[in-house]
Amino acid sequence: MREMKDSGIEWLGEIPIHWKSMPIGALFHEIRTKNVLGNEKQALQFKMGAIVPKTNFDAEVEDYVANTITSYTLVDCGTIMINGLNLNFDFVTQRVALVKDRGAITSAYMAIKANDLNQMMPEYSTYLLKTYDNCKAFHNMGGGVRKILNFDELRRSYIIVPPLYEQKKIAEFLDAKCSEIDVLIADIQTQIETFEQYKRSTIAEAVTKGIDYNADMKDSGYEWIGKTPSTWNFIKGKYLFAQRTSKGNNINVQLLSPSQKFGVVPQTLLEELTTQNVVKVKEDTDLTAFKTIHIGDFCISLRSFQGGFEYCRYEGVVSSAYQVFYPTSEICDDYYRFLFKDKGFIEKINSYTISFRDGKNIAFSDFGNTYIPYPPIEEQKEIAKYLCDKTAEIDLCVESKKEQIATLEAYKKSIIFEYVTGKKEVV
Repeated sequence: MREMKDSGIEWLGEIPIHWKSMPIGALFHEIRTKNVLGNEKQALQFKMGAIVPKTNFDAEVEDYVANTITSYTLVDCGTIMINGLNLNFDFVTQRVALVKDRGAITSAYMAIKANDLNQMMPEYSTYLLKTYDNCKAFHNMGGGVRKILNFDELRRSYIIVPPLYEQKKIAEFLDAKCSEIDVLIADIQTQIETFEQYKRSTIAEAVTKGIDYNADMKDSGYEWIGKTPSTWNFIKGKYLFAQRTSKGNNINVQLLSPSQKFGVVPQTLLEELTTQNVVKVKEDTDLTAFKTIHIGDFCISLRSFQGGFEYCRYEGVVSSAYQVFYPTSEICDDYYRFLFKDKGFIEKINSYTISFRDGKNIAFSDFGNTYIPYPPIEEQKEIAKYLCDKTAEIDLCVESKKEQIATLEAYKKSIIFEYVTGKKEVV
């Protein structure tokens, strides 16, 4: 085992005795040249720890894009990008990535480049800074309410400097090893997507065709549904559901927020379940202007309808920007919870939307005049139980796959840490 010494960086620990430790500012400079003339048309973006070209962002055909890209920073191969925004939030995507192609990227990110390529190799430096990110070394930096890190602060931090030949060996080893892990992760992700597609098709089949494969079928007369069991009826939404327009009060009321992943849940719970920056509402907010919502109600946005209707399992209020509706006839909640998430149903309702400023406006009357399936109530319950059991089974498989990915990601971070800090030696 080679001789080690204290790095002088608390979280990093020991490094090989012949490695150096120097301020980042002595090794790197910040790139701040803007694309003021708009000559660079290729826009870049962060995506899962990599810098990739932006899609649907063509400066040649859109004036907005052409104007926006002039404020972007010009970068080229070997530039290291650091996302120093909102350090108090833990992003799923990594904060550090290496630029591999020339382009322009938002100036909200920090762009740095090595002063001397014979002293700091960009590929090794990127892995090392990824370790800073993984170990949350950046999280203690940054200023302001949003905890924004800038180069003036980063440049004072110390970074380790192995001999160039070792940097090269480490970078090449990690490129190969991380590629192997990434292939495994991509394969598991494909399996997850297959499970999710199977889940969607299972729901679509059950809510529109039923689960009795021997049932007599008939043409429903509605393109988005196709054939259905001959015993099923079709009823306009307004005869099964009604809008809830009552307002809230300030007595023992909790504020709820719709979420495509979790349904309608308390805003405080949504903040815990997600890493997104949920809009905060002051404690003294007058909730009498908010709409009441009850267990068993459904909720949609007036301007967006991408994920279906959200089902509510709580008592509370929601923003007046949402439409709330409740069943007025006997139904099985879970059957309609699944139906209102079906892709065919979503596309049908989306076909009614009209342009409204910068978004879409959805009227309850459109849903109210849409014919939707109304199977016999006992059959609704059977379908709902089948789907609850089946989707729970699929979700367990998906969670297992996600755990595998998390394990591989953790392993990837650990080997990067061990080799870029010299804890392990490339032989």
